[in-house]
Amino acid sequence: MIEFENVRKTYRLSGVEKVILNDLSFAFPAKTNVAILGHNGAGKSTIMRLIAGAELPDRGRIHRKARVSWPLGFTGGFGGDMTGLENARFVARMYGEDSEAVVAFVEEFSELGPSMRLPIRTYSSGMRARLAFGVSMAIDFDYYLIDEITAVGDTRFKKKCDAVFETKLEKANIIMISHSIPTIRKFCESACLLDKGELSYFENVEDAIDRHEHNQSQ
Repeated sequence: MIEFENVRKTYRLSGVEKVILNDLSFAFPAKTNVAILGHNGAGKSTIMRLIAGAELPDRGRIHRKARVSWPLGFTGGFGGDMTGLENARFVARMYGEDSEAVVAFVEEFSELGPSMRLPIRTYSSGMRARLAFGVSMAIDFDYYLIDEITAVGDTRFKKKCDAVFETKLEKANIIMISHSIPTIRKFCESACLLDKGELSYFENVEDAIDRHEHNQSQ
């Protein structure tokens, strides 16, 4: 279970306060794939970072009684001077995993070859994404957080990503942000709609999409 208890989150930009969440109390339903919808700049990615623990609320608490991933494809937590292997081992230790098993999976999956032994500051964005996705898939989570990315690389590698990701979803759930409505429909049964600091939950994803598209047309 992931639960927000009286959570408030704001940003101050050029002296203007922007409210992302206004005293939200909400529990994400168990065993359900949930989309987060909202207009650009509404704060969807901020909610994802709050869930992951990468950001803290101004007020309130977030309870996680489940194993939650970092947002898939996120590379900001990697050490640039560490090699791909060192980063994979570091993440494995953080989550109490067998570091050599994680490294073996990432090496095979990412197809980075000798580059795994180079500092990741030398990587291209695509190489970083392969490493990040591989590390994410090497560890079993109860919830996978997805912010616009489910696969990376060329067509063949994307199919490989899709296959391992769908295997993970046999035992896990997702919380997803995507601008692609077909992708939302493919993966999610329900959705939250973020608008002006308020989060509304819809059990039927189609109802949320209808409201979101109506808001977009205003």
